[in-house]
Amino acid sequence: MALIKIPYDRGTVDLNVAEKNLAAVITADLQCSEPEKCGAAYVEEALAKPVGTKSLRELAIGKQKVVLVTSDHTRAVPSKITLPVLLREVRSTNPKADITILIATGLHRAPTEEEMRNMFGDEIVDREHIISNDAFDSDQFEKVCDLPSGAEFYCNRLALQCDLLITEGFIEPHFFAGFSGGRKSILPGICNAATVNENHSYQAISSPFSSTGVLKDNPIHTDMIAAARAVNVQFILNVALNAKKQIIAAFAGDLERAHEAGVAFIRIRSQREAITGDIVVTSNGGYPLDQNLYQSPKAVATAQACAGEDGVIIMCCACKDGIGGTNFERLITLGSPEEIDAYLARIPPKETIAEQWCAQIYARILKKHPVILVSAYLDQRLVQAANLIPASSADEALEIAYGMRGKQARVVVIPDGVGVLAVKGERSEGR
Repeated sequence: MALIKIPYDRGTVDLNVAEKNLAAVITADLQCSEPEKCGAAYVEEALAKPVGTKSLRELAIGKQKVVLVTSDHTRAVPSKITLPVLLREVRSTNPKADITILIATGLHRAPTEEEMRNMFGDEIVDREHIISNDAFDSDQFEKVCDLPSGAEFYCNRLALQCDLLITEGFIEPHFFAGFSGGRKSILPGICNAATVNENHSYQAISSPFSSTGVLKDNPIHTDMIAAARAVNVQFILNVALNAKKQIIAAFAGDLERAHEAGVAFIRIRSQREAITGDIVVTSNGGYPLDQNLYQSPKAVATAQACAGEDGVIIMCCACKDGIGGTNFERLITLGSPEEIDAYLARIPPKETIAEQWCAQIYARILKKHPVILVSAYLDQRLVQAANLIPASSADEALEIAYGMRGKQARVVVIPDGVGVLAVKGERSEGR
């Protein structure tokens, strides 16, 4: 019997699989990599040798207003390490700079003070000027331009009124933007709700290029890049993280070139051949990404790549914060997967409902695959209303799946589904 630890909340859950059933355990090199130095050292080295631009300390000279965009409490960016280094770089040549840390919430709620202290540390929370983007407060935004898709781009005024715009984040495969990081700090990070919604429209999500690991011809990525260019992001810092959320690489400099360097690093270390199983078990990587069901399609989409035509998917996701947004909960419980998809398909891009994209992706997957949700925090009736099958443990979920596919079913395990880029056949470096 093989015992496999599946990330769940701030720990793991046990999955016991008979050796005769276990077809594969798929992990990325990235997840298993151990840092060769402390995280701050990676960041300092990246800042000392930026890609495609002057150093941050040079760019900071003479600037009055500096905005540093960072991620919110739903992302694993190690800002306790990265922000002090970035702030020190700016102040090394511009000690009087007026610096605002702008939290890129997208459509999420603002982090609590406790969450900010956990993310940034007490010193930054106590000493720095921190503002959370509120996508629903129209006074925060100004129209910048129309994007390639025709969507109107409204951005937080703070980013438009500064002399130096810096972003930080981390890069991993993303289920419809190709990869996270870079331009995503701007769109969806600091846009108004209408801009985010239209970027995530049914039509955009339905594109065959809106997929994990794909940037070329990806309409969502194309709009994101155009938005970040339009507001003149002058410098980015993005990091790569292992399964322990430790920094194992850092990339700094030009918006596109530094991000491309990071993507190349992540791609080669996260791509794995998609091995087909009758049952595929995965997770959303534990906390912070498994706080709610809304975030979970990321890993379910990875599992689908290994689930053949009708394989059963088991998703381990704590969901301590519940389903997620109210729109997502309403849409995912609207009816059958077919009814949900048909309803969403009728919505024009400019009338996109916030959070509908996750319901769309779930509906698309559920039309082909039963999905069993392992969560100790969601009411079973609510799970069933969302067209999912509830289970209280990974082993219970596996027994349910065996009942569907037989005791001889081949089991593929992807312990951290958000960290793996599963591709068919040979690995592709150029998508």
